[in-house]
Amino acid sequence: MDPSRPNTVRLQRLARAYRETGALLAAVELDLFSKISEGANTEHLLIDALGISKLNAERIIIACLGLGLIIRKQQFIENAPDVERFLVRTKSTYAGEWMFFTHPDWDKWGQLAEFLREKSPPELDNKTVKNISLSEARRYHGATFSIGRGAGRQFLRQVDLTGRTKLLDIGGGSGAYCIEACKKYPKLTATVLDLPEVVQVAAEFIESFSLSDRISTLAADFNFDPFPSDIDVAIMASNLPMYGREAIGHVISKSYDALVAGGEMHLIGEALTGSRDGPADPAMWGLAQTLNNSTGLAHSVDDCMRYFSNAGFINIQEKEFIPGVLKRISGIKKA
Repeated sequence: MDPSRPNTVRLQRLARAYRETGALLAAVELDLFSKISEGANTEHLLIDALGISKLNAERIIIACLGLGLIIRKQQFIENAPDVERFLVRTKSTYAGEWMFFTHPDWDKWGQLAEFLREKSPPELDNKTVKNISLSEARRYHGATFSIGRGAGRQFLRQVDLTGRTKLLDIGGGSGAYCIEACKKYPKLTATVLDLPEVVQVAAEFIESFSLSDRISTLAADFNFDPFPSDIDVAIMASNLPMYGREAIGHVISKSYDALVAGGEMHLIGEALTGSRDGPADPAMWGLAQTLNNSTGLAHSVDDCMRYFSNAGFINIQEKEFIPGVLKRISGIKKA
């Protein structure tokens, strides 16, 4: 075969990518990775531990080996490092439940062309988020809390909050960023701003860390409701592509107004390069908003820096937050 001649291999892989997702979720649901970690670390032991037919057990094991989710070392099987950390149920870092939040979207993605043909105007904001119930909020943020805490610690590795006294986390979800920040900086106070059902869940997490005296919650919609004043740090790390340009620009402008002189704003999210031709992750997040009939789209780094500039921020910078996945754009309010 002439290697310079185009073939269909890449296209076939993309067309069948849903099967890889299916294999991953099935393995999580069967607790395959947990069973390996707990000692079912040979193919024979794992087949017995899965409690399904020998043929089907062999199929899912081979699939996970092929995907690099598990690794064969001589006669033993072990989890890949990321799988061992995040998909073993007994670990405090377990994120398996979070994986299933995309499951209801499967049927919609199969009808994406029909959604793209829809010509009626989208909603002003993301109604899927706005209509969340307390039980849904508790389930979602319970599943993602460990990931949020990891992101909060990553933020604190990049940003020195020494001397800061009042932090506002806009769309702060479980309160993970505020919790990690207040644990590290004893003189810092913080507010988690989010929808009413979400801040009820955040208050439970905050109480579990005995931080209710320093971290408050504010039930509000960041699109429409006012922000607290006299804050010196504002963070928005809330699924950037779920919102349109006007919404993100408005939130950044409101943050500028709420900050004291010299205060800082940090926007963390999936962002395209300046040329808007990747990476794939923010591009797919933006495309997903078609299914929600929202105004959301993939924002580029240049877009985000322009939102900051238009609001009046100076010293605007862009940093890798999670390489290849998340960016952090920051700015300072003029003194």
